[in-house]
Amino acid sequence: MKLSAPVHILKQRARDNKRAQSVPLSAALNDIAKTEGFASWGLLQAKAKAYVPGNCQEILEYVNPGDLVLIGARPGLGKTQLALQLLLRARQPARPCFFFSLEYARAEIERKLSALDDSYVPGEANLSVDVSDQISTPYIIAETTARVRPGSLIAIDYLQLLDQQRQKPPLQAQVAALKTYAQESKSIVICISQIDRTFDAEADQPPGSEDIRLPNPLDLTLFNKQIFVHGDSISL
Repeated sequence: MKLSAPVHILKQRARDNKRAQSVPLSAALNDIAKTEGFASWGLLQAKAKAYVPGNCQEILEYVNPGDLVLIGARPGLGKTQLALQLLLRARQPARPCFFFSLEYARAEIERKLSALDDSYVPGEANLSVDVSDQISTPYIIAETTARVRPGSLIAIDYLQLLDQQRQKPPLQAQVAALKTYAQESKSIVICISQIDRTFDAEADQPPGSEDIRLPNPLDLTLFNKQIFVHGDSISL
C-alpha cells in the first residue's frame, strides 16, 4: 500500500491535529495511520521502512515527473554515487539528464561515471556534467530549459552549497523555484544533501528529515520525495 504522502509530512499532519484537537500525539499519529489504511502508527512506520529498493530501477519507478527529491546521507555512504547511478540508468537520447556539482571536479565525476557504467562516454550528449562555480537555481534552469524533457533527471550536488556565495538567492527561494521548475517541465529534480554531524552514524535507524544539515532556513516539505542512505540500506 502506497502512502499518500512521505512519513515526515504525515507526522507533521499528526502534530497539527494534536494542537487543533488537544489530543495526545500518540492518538493523533494513530488517527493518521488509520486514514492510510493501517491499524496503528507503528505498523505504518514498519511498512514504510520495509520498502528498500534493490536497484536503481525501483527508485526510478518510485519517483515521478514533477517530483522534487532529496537524497541524504552522512559523508562516504554513497549519496552521490546513488544519484549518478540513477542518472546513468535514466539517460536516453530522447531524455537527457543533468548533473550539477559544486563539490567535485569534472574529471573526478567522469571517473565515477565510467567506473559505474562501462558504456558511459565522457561528454556524451545525454548526460551533461556541469561544475561551474555559478551553479544556482537560476543557472540550472537556464542551462537545462532548452534540452530538458519529461522524465529527465536533474541532480544537484549538493543542497547546502547552493547559496554559499552571498550573491546567490537564499536557499528557500532557490528550492521553491526548483520545485516549480520540476512541475512545469515535468522533470525530476534531485538535491543531494548533507546530514547533520549530530546524527549517530552507528545508529540502527536511518536519518530522517530532522537530521538534514540546514545552515540556512529551508522548508523541507518542499521535497515531496526523500531518500536516505544508511549503511547498506536505502529508506524512502
